[in-house]
Amino acid sequence: QVQLVESGGGLVQAGGSLRLSCATSGRTFSSYSMGWFRQAPGKERDFIAAITSSGSSTDYADSVKGRFTISRDNAQNTGYLLMNSLKPEDTAVYYCAANRNKYALTSEPKYYGYWGQGTQVTVSS
Repeated sequence: QVQLVESGGGLVQAGGSLRLSCATSGRTFSSYSMGWFRQAPGKERDFIAAITSSGSSTDYADSVKGRFTISRDNAQNTGYLLMNSLKPEDTAVYYCAANRNKYALTSEPKYYGYWGQGTQVTVSS
């Protein structure tokens, strides 16, 4: 069992930056790949980025490529999502998730067995 807790969300102006954190507890964080997703009101949960357990490989949605960076610190059992050049359309609840397949870079939510509670990110124009 892995417990995940997101933090770092908030209100930011367009063009600004935020760094989200995903703190984990329970079984070894380094055994899981990790993903970030977001969900805007009335919309489906969308893939943002994924990282393998070692951090050696990453993948991004086209909508955030070049602006967002996913990373992790296995020693601290924490994952991160650095978001730069934020746009109003980035407004959503952001979730981190863990996948037992340590090598996976999947964009499908159904393959992630563990989820955090989400953190709100609001980007004003």
